[in-house]
Amino acid sequence: MLKLPGLIDVHVHLREPGGEHKETVASGTAAALAGGVVGVLEMPNTRPPTCDAATLALKQAIHRANARCDTGLFLGADGRDLASVRVLAGQVVGLKLYLGQTFGDLIISDAGLLPPLWETWPGPGPICVHVESPQALAQALALSERYHTPLHVAHVNGRELLRLVLDAKGRGLPVTCETTPTYLWLTRDDEPRLGPFARVKPPLGSAEDLAALWQHLDDIDCLATDHAPHTREEKLSSTPPPGLPGVETLLPLMLTAVHQGRLDLRRLIALTHDNPLRIFPITPPAESWVEVDPDERYTLRGDQLLTKCGWTPFETREVVGRVLRTWLRGRLAYEAGTVLAEPGTGRDLVRRA
Repeated sequence: MLKLPGLIDVHVHLREPGGEHKETVASGTAAALAGGVVGVLEMPNTRPPTCDAATLALKQAIHRANARCDTGLFLGADGRDLASVRVLAGQVVGLKLYLGQTFGDLIISDAGLLPPLWETWPGPGPICVHVESPQALAQALALSERYHTPLHVAHVNGRELLRLVLDAKGRGLPVTCETTPTYLWLTRDDEPRLGPFARVKPPLGSAEDLAALWQHLDDIDCLATDHAPHTREEKLSSTPPPGLPGVETLLPLMLTAVHQGRLDLRRLIALTHDNPLRIFPITPPAESWVEVDPDERYTLRGDQLLTKCGWTPFETREVVGRVLRTWLRGRLAYEAGTVLAEPGTGRDLVRRA
């Protein structure tokens, strides 16, 4: 048995409120515990989006009643309600801005709305950006340099975005980034096989993009999942939405990389535990850890996962390393396929000033 610190997934979508048929806070946090994740940071593009005091209070109440693991919330913004951005900053883990088209209605398409957001945001959490083009990322980096604002770049999918992040780090800018197992294990060559179940934003990269991410994994700050479930029916529709589930398969996939010698175990802990605590204003749950069998081989199956959507883009992939038990605040929260933590067990991860 191998004992690891409980993982913190800094990028998930639990779909509640407004998308409970895809996932709920209760089902998504159950899946997290099954994957050895004791804390998740949840994005604001629910329906309604989390962008003012009323919607934040609504989501906080949902999480208090239903979360099985600890959670922290991002605040979203459309670029117009600067008062909420300033007043609510201390209750959230960061400000999430969508500078590229994705699932939901929070995209900011008017570049003139961005400088006031950077100027207004007081922290302590970073501004986290969804970007897909080098131009959008360059703009965000320039604003963070001008206003000395920490910037976290979500789901870096390949060489172009990675190059800009590494250049900014080299110039001393306060920038961090994440990538996901999706971009470390899948490429656009998998799209014919997976069809709509490979549709994700940003899109899958090339084999060269995948190789670059592995090569620079020491320069990437976090491994997140961008857990973004949709139903099978939605994915098979004429307009399949972007997004893939992943919170439950993060650890098995990355333990497989450790088994293959592609990743050091200490680096895995830094990417999934230590660095999230450094970047975000969060306090991890005490006495929380995960126990794994690092040598067990098995095949990933969507119908065996606890996420409500019941599928995975890694269907039939063989992995090495199974989560046996997850402990939360000294109590057994998950064991051998069964979640023992009740809804409402989770607490707020945000470190209050």
